[in-house]
Amino acid sequence: MNRLWSRVGIRVASVGLLVAGVIGGVYLGKDQQVEAQSAQTGVVAQADVDDLQLLKERHGQHAAARAYQREAEGEAAAKAAEEAKAAAGKARALEKKAIEKKAAEKKAAEDEGSGSSGGTVPYDGPIPASCDEYSGNRATGCALMLKDGFEIDQFPCLDKLWKKESGWNHHAENTSSGAYGIPQALPGKKMSSEGDDWETNPATQIEWGLGYIKGRYGSPCDAWGHSQNVGWY
Repeated sequence: MNRLWSRVGIRVASVGLLVAGVIGGVYLGKDQQVEAQSAQTGVVAQADVDDLQLLKERHGQHAAARAYQREAEGEAAAKAAEEAKAAAGKARALEKKAIEKKAAEKKAAEDEGSGSSGGTVPYDGPIPASCDEYSGNRATGCALMLKDGFEIDQFPCLDKLWKKESGWNHHAENTSSGAYGIPQALPGKKMSSEGDDWETNPATQIEWGLGYIKGRYGSPCDAWGHSQNVGWY
């Protein structure tokens, strides 16, 4: 009987140890699983932190790029506005000059057509056939230019030069500078070296102007070239 209970006790003890081992294994497996999950969670959390940092860096880069673009656009707009302002100023200056030139040409035409109006001294010298295509003060200028020894091919230059300066108007006066007459002598009284009638006689003004051109530039075309380059002669 004692042997029987001993055997039963041994078996119960064995079963108990087996059960304890199984339970211990289960808890050990669970601990390892928890540890693995914790480690995985840590990796995921670190990955999230890295992604967030990268996102912040990219956001900063995009913000800097946008700021640079806005600055560049602002500079371009300011430059365009300045260029437009300069172009408008230049256009106004050209328009004013064109108006003044037209007014001078109109007055010159009126003076030439009226002959002796306003005390103008008419030219009574010969007009060569090579100057027949011109009239009024221009015809006088062509005739006196040939008389001074210049060739007829110089007259287109002289014509453009004095058309620019005065419109061939012997009463033309620049109120800001005091320049006067067809050649725009400065001051006009300089032309008195050719005659006391320098204010009213186109021929006197033209003779003075031709002498000035010859002495300073050599020829009407050289004077015109200088005027084209610097704006005056």
